[in-house]
Amino acid sequence: MSFAKLKADSRPHRSIEEVSAFLGKETHFEGKITFLGIFRLDGRFEGEIFDGGTLIVGESAFIRAKIGVNSIIISGHVEGEITAQERIEIHSTGKFYGDLVTPILVINEGGIFEGNCKMLKKERQNELPIENHNPQQTFSF
Repeated sequence: MSFAKLKADSRPHRSIEEVSAFLGKETHFEGKITFLGIFRLDGRFEGEIFDGGTLIVGESAFIRAKIGVNSIIISGHVEGEITAQERIEIHSTGKFYGDLVTPILVINEGGIFEGNCKMLKKERQNELPIENHNPQQTFSF
């Protein structure tokens, strides 16, 4: 067996694309989650998720929550409210039921969205919280 001492400069640098937290398929969690970076959820979650990172919802995930993140990628099932500062993507296996606020919404063929959507420019997004939506300015699908 051989051991090597790493110099301070030779430590692996964390990639911005690296997942910083993960909840697997068999996980069931209720409560409030905050995170930094990229968080992948493949299990069941009920509660609140808030932070400025990216939330990845895996195909096996079931989430019922109020969510406030920078970006979210949905490949599983999500119910509730989402406010995303950058974008929301619903992939072909993704399902979202509820209200959302985001400047960019991408729904791939096969993806499901049922609810209300408010698309605001990034600088105006903090002006209208999702709870105070005006039905005349939202779209129902």
